[in-house]
Amino acid sequence: MASALCCRARSVSSPILSSARIRRRLPLVGAFCVISLGLSNLCPSLSFKTGCAQSLPFVPLFKSKFSSQSQAKSSGSIRMASESNTVPSIVVYVTVPNKEEGKKLAESLVREKLAACVNRVPGIESVYQWQGEVQTDAEELLIIKTRESLLEALKEHVKANHPYDVPEVIALPITGGSTAYLEWLKNSTRD
Repeated sequence: MASALCCRARSVSSPILSSARIRRRLPLVGAFCVISLGLSNLCPSLSFKTGCAQSLPFVPLFKSKFSSQSQAKSSGSIRMASESNTVPSIVVYVTVPNKEEGKKLAESLVREKLAACVNRVPGIESVYQWQGEVQTDAEELLIIKTRESLLEALKEHVKANHPYDVPEVIALPITGGSTAYLEWLKNSTRD
Protein backbone atom coordinates (compact mmCIF):
# COMPACT_ATOMS: atom_id res chain seq x y z
CA MET A 1 0.00 0.00 0.00
CA ALA A 2 2.86 2.36 0.83
CA SER A 3 4.43 1.92 -2.61
CA ALA A 4 1.06 2.51 -4.31
CA LEU A 5 0.62 5.68 -2.28
CA CYS A 6 4.10 6.90 -3.16
CA CYS A 7 3.53 6.20 -6.88
CA ARG A 8 0.35 8.24 -6.81
CA ALA A 9 2.13 11.03 -4.98
CA ARG A 10 4.88 11.22 -7.65
CA SER A 11 2.30 11.79 -10.34
CA VAL A 12 0.88 14.77 -8.44
CA SER A 13 2.72 17.94 -9.31
CA SER A 14 1.49 19.94 -6.34
CA PRO A 15 4.30 21.35 -4.19
CA ILE A 16 2.15 20.80 -1.10
CA LEU A 17 2.03 17.01 -1.60
CA SER A 18 5.54 15.88 -2.54
CA SER A 19 6.62 12.24 -2.51
CA ALA A 20 9.43 13.07 -0.07
CA ARG A 21 6.91 14.44 2.42
CA ILE A 22 4.71 11.36 2.10
CA ARG A 23 7.69 9.01 2.55
CA ARG A 24 8.70 10.88 5.71
CA ARG A 25 5.20 10.56 7.16
CA LEU A 26 4.54 6.88 6.31
CA PRO A 27 6.71 5.56 9.18
CA LEU A 28 4.74 7.79 11.54
CA VAL A 29 1.48 6.29 10.30
CA GLY A 30 2.87 2.78 10.77
CA ALA A 31 4.09 3.63 14.27
CA PHE A 32 0.69 5.07 15.16
CA CYS A 33 -1.01 1.83 14.00
CA VAL A 34 1.34 -0.31 16.10
CA ILE A 35 0.94 1.93 19.14
CA SER A 36 -2.86 2.02 18.83
CA LEU A 37 -3.03 -1.77 18.46
CA GLY A 38 -0.82 -2.15 21.50
CA LEU A 39 -2.84 0.33 23.56
CA SER A 40 -6.13 -1.25 22.63
CA ASN A 41 -4.84 -4.57 23.92
CA LEU A 42 -3.27 -3.12 27.06
CA CYS A 43 -6.33 -1.13 28.00
CA PRO A 44 -9.56 -2.20 26.26
CA SER A 45 -11.35 0.93 27.49
CA LEU A 46 -9.02 2.98 25.24
CA SER A 47 -9.80 0.85 22.19
CA PHE A 48 -9.75 2.83 18.95
CA LYS A 49 -12.41 0.62 17.30
CA THR A 50 -10.86 0.78 13.86
CA GLY A 51 -12.42 -2.48 12.79
CA CYS A 52 -9.26 -3.79 11.12
CA ALA A 53 -7.29 -4.87 14.19
CA GLN A 54 -9.37 -7.99 14.75
CA SER A 55 -8.49 -9.37 11.31
CA LEU A 56 -4.71 -9.04 11.70
CA PRO A 57 -2.98 -12.34 12.53
CA PHE A 58 -0.29 -10.75 14.71
CA VAL A 59 -2.64 -8.90 17.10
CA PRO A 60 -2.40 -11.64 19.78
CA LEU A 61 1.35 -10.95 19.91
CA PHE A 62 0.57 -7.53 21.40
CA LYS A 63 -1.20 -9.07 24.39
CA SER A 64 0.66 -8.53 27.63
CA LYS A 65 0.33 -9.24 31.30
CA PHE A 66 -1.29 -5.80 31.69
CA SER A 67 -4.17 -6.86 29.47
CA SER A 68 -5.05 -9.84 31.66
CA GLN A 69 -4.77 -7.68 34.80
CA SER A 70 -7.13 -5.10 33.33
CA GLN A 71 -9.70 -7.79 32.51
CA ALA A 72 -9.37 -9.28 35.99
CA LYS A 73 -9.99 -5.88 37.58
CA SER A 74 -13.12 -5.24 35.54
CA SER A 75 -14.59 -8.68 36.27
CA GLY A 76 -13.50 -8.27 39.89
CA SER A 77 -15.80 -5.30 40.35
CA ILE A 78 -18.73 -7.50 39.43
CA ARG A 79 -17.53 -10.23 41.76
CA MET A 80 -16.91 -7.65 44.46
CA ALA A 81 -20.49 -6.41 44.22
CA SER A 82 -21.85 -9.94 44.70
CA GLU A 83 -19.60 -10.52 47.73
CA SER A 84 -20.45 -7.21 49.39
CA ASN A 85 -23.49 -6.02 51.28
CA THR A 86 -25.66 -5.84 48.14
CA VAL A 87 -28.65 -7.74 46.75
CA PRO A 88 -29.52 -8.77 43.19
CA SER A 89 -30.76 -5.56 41.60
CA ILE A 90 -32.60 -4.54 38.45
CA VAL A 91 -33.42 -1.55 36.29
CA VAL A 92 -37.08 -1.31 35.28
CA TYR A 93 -38.41 0.76 32.36
CA VAL A 94 -41.93 2.16 32.58
CA THR A 95 -43.39 4.69 30.15
CA VAL A 96 -46.04 7.20 31.22
CA PRO A 97 -48.19 9.55 29.13
CA ASN A 98 -46.98 12.86 30.63
CA LYS A 99 -44.87 14.69 33.18
CA GLU A 100 -47.56 14.76 35.88
CA GLU A 101 -48.21 11.01 35.73
CA GLY A 102 -44.46 10.35 35.73
CA LYS A 103 -43.85 12.49 38.79
CA LYS A 104 -46.77 10.97 40.67
CA LEU A 105 -45.73 7.37 39.91
CA ALA A 106 -42.02 8.01 40.58
CA GLU A 107 -42.71 9.60 43.96
CA SER A 108 -45.10 6.84 45.03
CA LEU A 109 -42.54 4.13 44.12
CA VAL A 110 -39.82 5.82 46.18
CA ARG A 111 -42.18 6.63 49.06
CA GLU A 112 -43.31 2.97 49.24
CA LYS A 113 -39.63 1.88 49.11
CA LEU A 114 -40.30 -0.14 45.95
CA ALA A 115 -37.51 1.83 44.25
CA ALA A 116 -34.33 3.44 45.46
CA CYS A 117 -34.28 5.93 42.58
CA VAL A 118 -36.42 6.80 39.58
CA ASN A 119 -35.02 8.83 36.69
CA ARG A 120 -37.64 10.65 34.64
CA VAL A 121 -36.67 11.09 31.00
CA PRO A 122 -38.98 13.55 29.22
CA GLY A 123 -39.47 14.01 25.53
CA ILE A 124 -39.47 10.46 24.19
CA GLU A 125 -41.71 9.46 21.33
CA SER A 126 -43.10 5.94 21.27
CA VAL A 127 -44.25 4.20 18.10
CA TYR A 128 -46.24 1.04 18.74
CA GLN A 129 -49.16 -1.04 17.54
CA TRP A 130 -52.36 -0.90 19.59
CA GLN A 131 -55.69 -2.45 18.63
CA GLY A 132 -54.55 -3.08 15.07
CA GLU A 133 -53.25 0.43 14.36
CA VAL A 134 -49.83 2.03 14.51
CA GLN A 135 -49.78 4.74 17.18
CA THR A 136 -47.28 7.51 17.90
CA ASP A 137 -47.35 9.23 21.28
CA ALA A 138 -45.19 11.62 23.26
CA GLU A 139 -44.30 9.99 26.57
CA GLU A 140 -41.95 10.15 29.51
CA LEU A 141 -39.69 7.21 30.41
CA LEU A 142 -39.16 6.18 34.02
CA ILE A 143 -35.89 4.36 34.73
CA ILE A 144 -36.39 2.63 38.07
CA LYS A 145 -33.58 1.10 40.14
CA THR A 146 -34.69 -1.52 42.65
CA ARG A 147 -34.13 -4.97 44.12
CA GLU A 148 -34.90 -7.96 41.94
CA SER A 149 -37.04 -9.36 44.77
CA LEU A 150 -39.37 -6.33 44.56
CA LEU A 151 -40.28 -6.77 40.88
CA GLU A 152 -43.67 -8.41 41.51
CA ALA A 153 -44.69 -5.77 44.06
CA LEU A 154 -43.47 -3.02 41.74
CA LYS A 155 -45.49 -4.45 38.81
CA GLU A 156 -48.63 -4.55 40.98
CA HIS A 157 -48.05 -0.97 42.14
CA VAL A 158 -47.58 0.25 38.56
CA LYS A 159 -50.68 -1.61 37.38
CA ALA A 160 -52.79 -0.10 40.20
CA ASN A 161 -51.47 3.47 39.71
CA HIS A 162 -50.97 3.74 35.95
CA PRO A 163 -53.47 5.26 33.49
CA TYR A 164 -52.73 2.73 30.70
CA ASP A 165 -54.63 -0.54 30.29
CA VAL A 166 -51.32 -2.32 29.61
CA PRO A 167 -48.45 -0.36 31.16
CA GLU A 168 -44.90 -1.12 30.07
CA VAL A 169 -42.87 -2.80 32.79
CA ILE A 170 -39.57 -4.19 31.50
CA ALA A 171 -36.88 -5.36 33.92
CA LEU A 172 -33.16 -5.70 33.13
CA PRO A 173 -30.60 -7.20 35.53
CA ILE A 174 -27.82 -5.08 36.98
CA THR A 175 -24.73 -7.25 36.55
CA GLY A 176 -22.20 -4.90 38.12
CA GLY A 177 -21.46 -1.35 39.07
CA SER A 178 -20.47 0.81 41.97
CA THR A 179 -20.58 -1.27 45.14
CA ALA A 180 -21.39 1.79 47.23
CA TYR A 181 -24.34 2.65 44.95
CA LEU A 182 -25.64 -0.93 45.00
CA GLU A 183 -25.40 -0.98 48.81
CA TRP A 184 -27.32 2.33 48.91
CA LEU A 185 -29.94 0.81 46.58
CA LYS A 186 -30.35 -2.12 49.01
CA ASN A 187 -30.63 0.17 52.03
CA SER A 188 -33.14 2.48 50.32
CA THR A 189 -35.65 -0.26 49.47
CA ARG A 190 -37.76 -2.57 51.56
CA ASP A 191 -36.83 -6.18 52.27
